[in-house]
Amino acid sequence: MSSVLSTPSPPATVPPAVEAALDVARRLTREVPLPASGRTRRRWQVLATLAEQDLTVARVVEAHLDAVAVLAEAGLPVPEGSTWGVFAAEAPDAVLESSGGRLTGRKPWCSLAGVLTHALVTAHTPAGRRLFAVDLRGPGVHVEEGAWHSRGLVDVPSGPVRFEAVTAEPVGEAGWYLRRPGFAHGGIGVAACWFGGAAGVAGPLLRSAKDDPLTERSRGTVDLRLRSARLALDAAADDVDAGRATGTAGELLALRTRSIVAGAAEDVLTEVGHALGPAPLAFDAAHAARVADLTVYLRQHHADHDVAALGRAVGAAGREDTSWPW
Repeated sequence: MSSVLSTPSPPATVPPAVEAALDVARRLTREVPLPASGRTRRRWQVLATLAEQDLTVARVVEAHLDAVAVLAEAGLPVPEGSTWGVFAAEAPDAVLESSGGRLTGRKPWCSLAGVLTHALVTAHTPAGRRLFAVDLRGPGVHVEEGAWHSRGLVDVPSGPVRFEAVTAEPVGEAGWYLRRPGFAHGGIGVAACWFGGAAGVAGPLLRSAKDDPLTERSRGTVDLRLRSARLALDAAADDVDAGRATGTAGELLALRTRSIVAGAAEDVLTEVGHALGPAPLAFDAAHAARVADLTVYLRQHHADHDVAALGRAVGAAGREDTSWPW
């Protein structure tokens, strides 16, 4: 076992709310089924249930469990007591490169880099982008503080990290991270959190005693949107477990499912806001936090860009596959 994938060093000082989320992540490391294990639906139910209760917890746990699944695909161990993130975003002003087994440069959108023990990080190599495991408490890792000004997911800062000759262990060959079947499966896991978050936002409306026609219309619309998202996730879980979500089929499934769930969640935010007005946003701290958290979390879906990507994929697949829609 390498020095990177070893028992983590003593923990950093962590805010209580985040420490509670990390405790949940550690506990669920070996309890939640892996994607494509025959129990994918159960995996996404766990994420959705956590998200309905607290999107901060779900955001932490989802990233940790995604990293655990990636390590399992690569046949690598998860150190006991470790907590993980996945840092794979790219930005023109933040480039991370690998040379001689060490990472140097900046990486954007590194959620909780200051409190996690480890991360899976993509970096540029002469052969292409490659995934590496890093010990975030080792020398050369510098979290750039003060960049996170979000009003949603306040306790999950996702600013840049600077790496200075940081020891890293390769995970798979160049290009493996994006090509593997689990990339699509992990993306749908995020959508399960969006669904759970939307269900939490919808709660006050679904439980409201108001029975005027407009409120009833909003309540019915929210029920339909949540049901469509749930059906999409259930169908996707069946496809993943049946081995029908690899290659192009997996890409299509992830784009479709994420777009359906994201659209439903945005509709829920709108309908609940219209039906209940400003009062819960102003006087119900838990509801206001859920709305802010879900609004930020949903931006992991790239809206029209992802729908356009789906259109390109459908167009390419359609020339070879005439089975749509059945």
